[in-house]
Amino acid sequence: MKLIVESVDASFVTEGVGAEQKYFIEGVFLQADVPNKNRRLYPMTILESAVNTYITERVIQHRAYGELGHPSGPTINPERVSHRILSIVRDGNNFIGRASINKNPMGLIARNFLDEGSRLGVSSRGVGTLKERADGLNEVCEDYIIATAADIVMDPSGPDAMVRGIMENVEFYHNGVGGWSTKDADLMKTDIQTMTRTQIREQKTALLEKFLSIAGKTR
Repeated sequence: MKLIVESVDASFVTEGVGAEQKYFIEGVFLQADVPNKNRRLYPMTILESAVNTYITERVIQHRAYGELGHPSGPTINPERVSHRILSIVRDGNNFIGRASINKNPMGLIARNFLDEGSRLGVSSRGVGTLKERADGLNEVCEDYIIATAADIVMDPSGPDAMVRGIMENVEFYHNGVGGWSTKDADLMKTDIQTMTRTQIREQKTALLEKFLSIAGKTR
């Protein structure tokens, strides 16, 4: 399955004053049945099912976190967490989210950007397969899983071709113990483990080229 990211604008609001001031993200986190600027379309039945699972397994359990910046995979990195998603509610084709920005290191960085008047947005992150339609749109399939409903990103309305290229050239699969792994890297590791030392010496150039190819996709 491929990593799928979607960047959107969102509102950042504050409540309270002084030491009691709290920061929140509010707005449309996900949208169904409407082609987005990445020419992807999320059917409502598929997106709503994924959102309901995310709410049950993450939001209600107080385990729905997001990171500051664009990560390179679907796994949430605790050291990069900046906020927690508090709620997601359907409103027509939209799923409206609300998140609280933490006072941990990444949350404080996000707060500082906001205090200085920086413009931030949010980006959903999930894994799934895509199928190309006759009209040229890429439709998200039934295996779609939400990793996070919202990461905090800079300049969400800017060009995101580079981000899409990085994310969508890597195949991910669930390793069965709560994490995601890159299929390419594991396949290369398997190739090496099944080779004799002589074969490795003979094919070291090809292996190096394969590694550099994978690294180029994931950087």
